[in-house]
Amino acid sequence: MASTDRQTDRGLDHGLGTTQASEKEADVAQAPGNGVFTTDPDNNSDQESLDHEAQAGVKAVQAAAAVWTKSQLVLAYVIIWFIYFVTSIQEVVIRSLNPYVTSAFSLHSLTAATSIMSNIIGGLSKIPLAKILDSWGRPQGMALMLFIWIIGFIMMAACDGVQTYAAAQVFSSVGSQGVSYCLTVFISDTSALKNRALMLSFATSPYIITTWIGGPISQSVLEGPGWRWGFGVFTIVVPVVVAPLCILFFFNQRKAKKLGLLTPSSGPITLSVVKKYCIEVDLFGIILLAGGMALFLLPFSLWSYQEDQWRSPMIICMIVFGGLLLIAFALYEKFWAPVTFIPFSLLMDRTVFFAGLMFVFEFFNSMVWGSYFSSMLQVVWGLNVTEASYVSAIYRVGSCLWCLLVGFLIRWTGRFKWLVVYFAMPLMILGVGLMIKFRQHDVNIGYICMTQIFVAFAGGTIVVCGELAMMAPSDHQHIAVILAMLNLFSSIGSAIGSTVSAAIWTSEFPKALAKYVPADVSVAKVYSDINAQLSYAWGSTARTAIAHAYGDAQRYMLITSVCMLAVAWACAGMWRDIRIKDVKQVKGTVI
Repeated sequence: MASTDRQTDRGLDHGLGTTQASEKEADVAQAPGNGVFTTDPDNNSDQESLDHEAQAGVKAVQAAAAVWTKSQLVLAYVIIWFIYFVTSIQEVVIRSLNPYVTSAFSLHSLTAATSIMSNIIGGLSKIPLAKILDSWGRPQGMALMLFIWIIGFIMMAACDGVQTYAAAQVFSSVGSQGVSYCLTVFISDTSALKNRALMLSFATSPYIITTWIGGPISQSVLEGPGWRWGFGVFTIVVPVVVAPLCILFFFNQRKAKKLGLLTPSSGPITLSVVKKYCIEVDLFGIILLAGGMALFLLPFSLWSYQEDQWRSPMIICMIVFGGLLLIAFALYEKFWAPVTFIPFSLLMDRTVFFAGLMFVFEFFNSMVWGSYFSSMLQVVWGLNVTEASYVSAIYRVGSCLWCLLVGFLIRWTGRFKWLVVYFAMPLMILGVGLMIKFRQHDVNIGYICMTQIFVAFAGGTIVVCGELAMMAPSDHQHIAVILAMLNLFSSIGSAIGSTVSAAIWTSEFPKALAKYVPADVSVAKVYSDINAQLSYAWGSTARTAIAHAYGDAQRYMLITSVCMLAVAWACAGMWRDIRIKDVKQVKGTVI
């Protein structure tokens, strides 16, 4: 039974502490006929249910929630399910095609490097996007992200080099992550906190199905029209499934305006309005942080391609100027920024801060050993693209399926910390630790699948509970910003993980190849092209040597990952044990 009441005076003190439901709220929650879909029972009218001090975008979603019907809310969740259905397919396809794109330009070892910029900018883009959602509106923000996503697909399909492909990944990452972020914000807008984990798990449940479809699609694309069409087809499919949700949003916002719940927009967009917006989102600070991280992290994956390697002037300049930009960012945010894009009052909440740090180390962990996993499955264990995608899909399927149970457990107990501290983190460390032993060329693939199952159950639990840890101390007004911070922490972790993965790979893999492969095998060619690696017969001396080299490089990656997971476990232990059944955040017709 779910009930969403008027936001009580929670005494958050910047999000600190939990709340207890008032006697009136308890009476309403137990009233007969109060089912899964509820409205704000404390309000006498829809107009009163709006938070008049909230920003325009928050008011708009509250007004829409006040006027839409239960059937429209159900329809919205059905559309979200189909959006994730298509999104999950394209993620599998792109992940499977990625090594073949870089290999097409004889730069397979840049597979991880191409995602560094996209992870950094994709994460930082949530900050201005949060402001767009709060000040402009949810459907407007989603429509903008859809447009950017389509541009990314077009660029991917038409790319003529790794540089263009990396730029295309930035657009695609900003767009796809932006749409996913908008959906998460929408689910947070329309679900009670105690049911939110369950609804987020429901929304991502298509991964249970589609991860088995993406592999055959990737295989058929590579064997048929080629990888460019693998990107091109989504330029048509994605807008077809995303547009209906935007239309439904716009329809209910217009309905709310007709009923007088929303006032018309204040006027046209002028230069002064744009300037004010740039200040409010701290655009200069975002540029400093993005530029600094990109310049500082990219050299660790590019140094091996320079003639002088670490002594190359370009590598030295990128590291130095990247470091200076990061220092400038810290000083600017501390002393000169009119508005800081990081909401420090919320970020400094113990649970929010350590949940964010946990996401950094958790996503670092997955990217360190995951960047070259698809290639390893094909080269070391002789799987084709479809079979490799099935093994990679174990994480997606297992985590999404397990999250449904986690959602019910959180709704039943009203707490989430115990699931991470006593179950998920120990299981994750066990799974990754076992990979050190089993990710070798002479180990049966069944052991690899077993470790993926462990990691899947642990990872799904960690992500859902981490999201709740960041949202629970907040209120509705700051949900979009908090989720933006969550994505920023995750993207920073992914970017650093990709950097470390690429650095280990470019350092250890060619040395291992030179150590193991026969003299008549070109190390440079094998190092730069997955097709060259696969060209040697399964079981041949050269193929076994290449597989051995993969195992050596992966060992360093996995040891690094286990060390970072220990820090993530400590971060989770610092959360407060919040009872989310007592927290009321959203208004209107919700789940």
